[in-house]
Amino acid sequence: MSQKVLNFGILGCGAIADFHAKAIGSLSNAKLVGAADNSPLRAEQFAEKYSVKKYESYEKMLSDESVDAVCICTPSGFHAQNAIDALNAGKHVVLEKPMALNSADIERVITATKENNRLLTVISQLRFSKDIKRVKELVEQNAFGKIVFCDLYMKYWRSVEYYASSDWKGTLKFDGGGALMNQGIHGVDLLLYLAGDAKVLCSKNKTAFHDIEVEDASVSMLEFKNGAMGVIEGSTCACPGFERKIEIIGTEGSVILRENKIEKLVIAGETLIDGITEELAGTANDPTAMSYELHALQLNNLIGAVNGEEELLIDCVEGSRAVKLIEEIYGR
Repeated sequence: MSQKVLNFGILGCGAIADFHAKAIGSLSNAKLVGAADNSPLRAEQFAEKYSVKKYESYEKMLSDESVDAVCICTPSGFHAQNAIDALNAGKHVVLEKPMALNSADIERVITATKENNRLLTVISQLRFSKDIKRVKELVEQNAFGKIVFCDLYMKYWRSVEYYASSDWKGTLKFDGGGALMNQGIHGVDLLLYLAGDAKVLCSKNKTAFHDIEVEDASVSMLEFKNGAMGVIEGSTCACPGFERKIEIIGTEGSVILRENKIEKLVIAGETLIDGITEELAGTANDPTAMSYELHALQLNNLIGAVNGEEELLIDCVEGSRAVKLIEEIYGR
């Protein structure tokens, strides 16, 4: 049976929209048909770049029956309502991170998926990395024995110009947070995905350098359901910026991930991996320094789920886990 091709529209034509457009273009079972943006010029330029239709408004995109799914690439503070509007219009949704800025809006999104019988996936593309999947399997196999420490380090750099480049970055209303809710949420998602749920024992958040409303430095101590302890360090003022690192340390072995690659793997006293030979692609000092291939894998999973051929791997519940932990870190 041939797989149904899903027609996609993109809302929000900023930097991240390019990754979605390229991902859609790489798939034989997907087609980009149009885009919309609150800036008519930006929408027109994006539509011309990818030879698709420019919608005069989001409402016109949602009223187009040929559009099956919408990729939402707007500022974070608009994510929840944009998703609800698309779901109410009968569209499936690909929602950029974070899925919402608080738990109340998350519940509104979940309710809309159920009421409209539509699927929504929250972009957590790093879960589709080969090494991430390998570590997940090793944890599930208890290959590391009793896990003692699960740590996440995200010492990134964002320039003053980065925050000055738009009127929403670094604001509470539209960004919801800084080093964690925006820049570090993928790392938090991976930590919870690999190590399981955790509660916050204590945390300290501060604005150490940038002239913004949200934190650019954060440290938290966690306790995981598996009994492990851990820390999360996040920053956007660590010059020149360092790759994300996750450490899972156990009584029978340990693993260190740098970005989404295994840097060191030791099981039962045997070192299986020691070092990374390939060049890392990471967003330590440039949020656009990534590839679209993992986005494509996640979109392909959504398409398979829509066609009833596979399970949706990152649904609303999975997409909400990082947001809820970050809320706890913020003390909200």
